[in-house]
Parts: sequence; C-alpha cells; structure tokens
Amino acid sequence: MVPENGAFNSPFSLDEPQWVPDKECPRCMQCDTKFDFIRRKHHCRRCGRCFCDKCCSKKLCAECSLVSQKEMEFYDKQLKVLLAGGTFVVTLGSSDKSETMTCRLSNNHRYLFLDGESHFEVELSRISSMQILTEGTSPGENDIHTYTSLLDSHYVSEGGTSRASGMLLHYKPMGSQDAQQLRMEAADDKKVASLWLTAMHRVRPTQNLILSLH
Repeated sequence: MVPENGAFNSPFSLDEPQWVPDKECPRCMQCDTKFDFIRRKHHCRRCGRCFCDKCCSKKLCAECSLVSQKEMEFYDKQLKVLLAGGTFVVTLGSSDKSETMTCRLSNNHRYLFLDGESHFEVELSRISSMQILTEGTSPGENDIHTYTSLLDSHYVSEGGTSRASGMLLHYKPMGSQDAQQLRMEAADDKKVASLWLTAMHRVRPTQNLILSLH
C-alpha cells in the first residue's frame, strides 16, 4: 500500500527511478562502450541510467549494488533494533530534571517516540545534528563523536571496543525555528541501549545514500 500523501512515506523508502531515455544514451554510462545490435543497453533498476551488460549484469550497476548492500544491512539489522527501542535517561534542553524513558522509532520511520511519565516526539527530518557519546573517555569534548566521523570507522559498532553510552540531539520542534537539545544516556540495560544508539547513528548516512539517488 502506498500512502496518497508523500508526507506519510518512510524516509527510507525508494521511489521508482526515472529511466534515461534510450535516445539520450548511445553509450554505456560507465565504460563509454557504444551500443549496437550486439552490445545491448540495460537500465539499472535502481538509478535508471544506461549500461552495457558487463557494467550492469545483475539489474543493478556497480555503484547501486554497493549502496544496496549497505541498505540491506540497515533494513535487516539496525531498523529492527530502532523499532524495538531502548531505555534512556532523558534530559531536555538545559533542564536539571531527567526522566527515564523508552525511545523507539515510529512504525512509519518518521519520528522518535519517547515514553515515560510524559510523552513527546521528535521528527527525524527536523534533527539538525546528532552526536554519539561513548564509554571509556573522560567527560568533555573527547567523549563526543559526530556521526560523520564514524561513517568509515568501527569506533562505535556492535563488535567494537568502544560502546555507545548516550546521544545528543539538536532538533527544531514543530512550529518553532529555535533548536532544542535532547540528551539521552543509557539506563539500566546498557547493552540494548548501546545497540540502539549504534543503529541510530547509521540513520542519517542511510538517508543520505537514498537521497543521493533521487
């Protein structure tokens, strides 16, 4: 079922690609080989560009195949963890009061739901920055690592030596242009919370991979 309103789509969903018209691609867009009666053109089912059979032998071009592998790992592992949720001690803004809450990704993948004595939501598209805190470092700047510095490393991972222990989010609440800070620190079940945080820091890279193909 496809929502009538695109605003309800998952941010991780993919639209049908617009194929490059045959008349606009006389050559393979990867190796520049000219198409003829023997060397036929193939459209990548992912990006819609034209390739020869050597550059697009499995319905996807080489670039899209790599992207798909990363996405499948996210869909098969991290997304399930995010939907299941984790328990955190949550501090909103500069308040000195904290609350133990369960944080999980909504079923449509568009919001973070935080539930405890109170309830509030954070829309993913309104998150401006996300920082991961890790164990094993002294308090201060050294214990903060942005997701951009973690993309090509194993600093925070399921099997890594450092464990994610918390997260700082900056986001704009609905109807406001002022950024709000949200601090989350692992509560009782630190292993589950760490796995949830590890999955969360992969959310934005996955969104960027998808957006780059539109």
